[in-house]
Amino acid sequence: MPRITVNVDGIAYEEEVEPRLLLVHLLRDRLGRTGTPIGCDTGNCGACTVMLDGRSAKSCSVLAVQADGSDVVTIEGLAQGGEWHPMQRAFHEEHALQCGYCTPGMIMAAIDLLRDDPDPSEEAVREGLEGNLCRCTGYCNIVRAVRRGAAEMSRRSASESSAQEVPAP
Repeated sequence: MPRITVNVDGIAYEEEVEPRLLLVHLLRDRLGRTGTPIGCDTGNCGACTVMLDGRSAKSCSVLAVQADGSDVVTIEGLAQGGEWHPMQRAFHEEHALQCGYCTPGMIMAAIDLLRDDPDPSEEAVREGLEGNLCRCTGYCNIVRAVRRGAAEMSRRSASESSAQEVPAP
């Protein structure tokens, strides 16, 4: 069996995997990252979306061997120091979930969307998340949450940039 090395949520793992093992199964069954749900197992719903080398990827469509040498961030890896990521908080505050099954994938896809468009319109959010399905919410609160998360991420980025520009005494 092939041996792979993958960095998941900042921790390096070395695993022997069957060539046909999907990344989502490696994450859930071997590494305990159960926040990444298995939705359709066909790449249609987006519930299993994670960040793979900085871009969103449906982990049910990626073989574990394809992730060899990669950095993977799951929904569990977004929180830092016990504090939710701004997008996680925005989804909570905007009530952008009902059953919650699609939420991890929606959050990961939203973060990726903001890399290319840090201040998306409602239409851009809807278009950017079209590969992630929700059967509960009607998307209105999800769109509001993404826009709120985007605003908070921009505020954080601006304050971090200004803090770095302060000259030392």
